[in-house]
Amino acid sequence: MISIVTGGCGFIGSHMVDRLLAEGHTVKVIDNWTTGRPENLAHQKDNPKLTIYHMDIRNKEEIEPVFEGTDYVFHFAALADIVPSIQRPWDYYSSNVLGTYNVVECAKNAGIKKLVYAASSSCYGIPDEYPTKETAEIRPQYPYALTKRLGEETVLHWGQVYGLPVVTLRLFNVYGTRSRTSGTYGAVFGVFLAQKLAGKPFTVVGDGTQTRDFTYVTDIADAFYTAAMSDVVQDTFNVGSGGTYSVNRLCELLGGEITHIPKRPGEPDCTFADTSKIEKELGWKAKVSFEEGVGKVLDNIDYWREAPVWTPDSIGEATEDWFKYLGR
Repeated sequence: MISIVTGGCGFIGSHMVDRLLAEGHTVKVIDNWTTGRPENLAHQKDNPKLTIYHMDIRNKEEIEPVFEGTDYVFHFAALADIVPSIQRPWDYYSSNVLGTYNVVECAKNAGIKKLVYAASSSCYGIPDEYPTKETAEIRPQYPYALTKRLGEETVLHWGQVYGLPVVTLRLFNVYGTRSRTSGTYGAVFGVFLAQKLAGKPFTVVGDGTQTRDFTYVTDIADAFYTAAMSDVVQDTFNVGSGGTYSVNRLCELLGGEITHIPKRPGEPDCTFADTSKIEKELGWKAKVSFEEGVGKVLDNIDYWREAPVWTPDSIGEATEDWFKYLGR
């Protein structure tokens, strides 16, 4: 079997590549290295079943030949983070929406067996119910969430109109080894781990009682593989851990001092996936406990040694536009 992983040098994508190679797939990675790092796949560099194409999904003519003869497509390539999506919305539209259009067009033309899209639970915004079902109202709060949702709609529409076999998975707060280490202030694990290495306090938003459905990255890869190999098409599933954990609990597990920074507009107090649908229809359930996952991250903490170390002042500067546009 031959699979493409877009964004395969990135955090989740590189773990997907590992899983596919372990399952015996021949894997083609498409990544422009904007957020992905070739080093994330350095341990696979001698694997004859892996080919990395340094390409941009926004260039359809360049990527289309890679799709020839492909069975499965796992579409992770996207720009993430909230603040830069507010500052540079076109970059997000061109990558997350138009790039996704290019991927589904190439997949359709290649006659693939299944495309699985990495959708985002940010499409729910601040939901009314927890745990949150797939039927919850769609309320994106910022351009990143909107463009990931528009990408998801594009994927599902190509399934509806052209019969492209697709599944979209809405991911909740993925964490684990190889998570992003640079860029604008955002992902909590990268921020906290760099602060721990530098002996600085963890910058906790608000009082830290807010909870997140932290889901370990290998569980995410397992969900994608399960969805791809299933007979299910044209459907959407939440992917979460089965629980929700406070930021204060994360700080306890990581071990360190805390300093508090202002609560931010547009952020939910809780994210918590209702995973009953994926458990029932695909037989998938997360396996890695929060404590076990944090332990795995701490075992690999040196990965974050070169990450930026954020302080309350630098966070305040970096998130100024967040408060400016979302705090109205």
